[in-house]
Amino acid sequence: MAEELITTLATRSGNIELRAVAATDVGAVRAVNEDSVYTRAPIFFVADGMGGHHYGDRASQAIGAAFDELLPTDEPSTPAEVLAVIDAANDRIQDLITEADGPGAVAGTTLTGVALVEVATGDGSEILPHWMIFNVGDSRVYSWNGREVVQITVDHSAVQELVALGVITPEEALVHPDRNVITRAVGSDSFVDTDLWLMPVQGHQVFIICSDGLTKELEDEQISATIRHHIENTHDQDTLAQALVADALRHGGRDNVSVVVVESTVVAPEGVEAPPSAPAEPGA
Repeated sequence: MAEELITTLATRSGNIELRAVAATDVGAVRAVNEDSVYTRAPIFFVADGMGGHHYGDRASQAIGAAFDELLPTDEPSTPAEVLAVIDAANDRIQDLITEADGPGAVAGTTLTGVALVEVATGDGSEILPHWMIFNVGDSRVYSWNGREVVQITVDHSAVQELVALGVITPEEALVHPDRNVITRAVGSDSFVDTDLWLMPVQGHQVFIICSDGLTKELEDEQISATIRHHIENTHDQDTLAQALVADALRHGGRDNVSVVVVESTVVAPEGVEAPPSAPAEPGA
């Protein structure tokens, strides 16, 4: 499945052109795709569901339904509004489990993405657009600097905690028996602890959002190499999101794999010089 969005959002400091492309695939092993992708400005995300009896796909889909209902479209939001929708989605996912499911039934999902928000400066004199990067679980958001991807989010996983403690190396984490164990998920508890980062909107920016179906198969350098190859081959009919998913499938596709690529370009008001752009564009 592939999705594409091209739109322009008006902010208090000028217009921002947005392009988002998404792709998702069930992979070579799984019978059901429990991933969901979402590309509806001002928010873009990937959710990787977990739980038996189709609760995983229902959980990831519940995130999109909550944003459809509770967040205004085609205008910047605020961090508080985005977090409120995540909290509401957490409650909805918890309600998927009933007494009939018995003890131990689980419904949950990772959630990672970016949202265009407006934030007041420290002295309150201006309200400026920012990218709010948010994360629960082990899906990831990367930025693209024109040469390579840079991971922004931090995995909420058992192996990441071991890496942080120095018990294992990042290379050992890739093959560790607990590499699929996550320590946070939307819906797994009555309170969801969402990590977030704020990044000023400027020039040309690119984000790659993905489920762990991509990062299980491709290391960061391989992801960067796929992006560089896509940039160089302008005749490629696939979008960048489709190219990344296809590369993960070629390397095994042992899990559902989903990718959302978001590009933003600041359009300066007439008579005002635009901010500098990133060194290179991925050409989604």
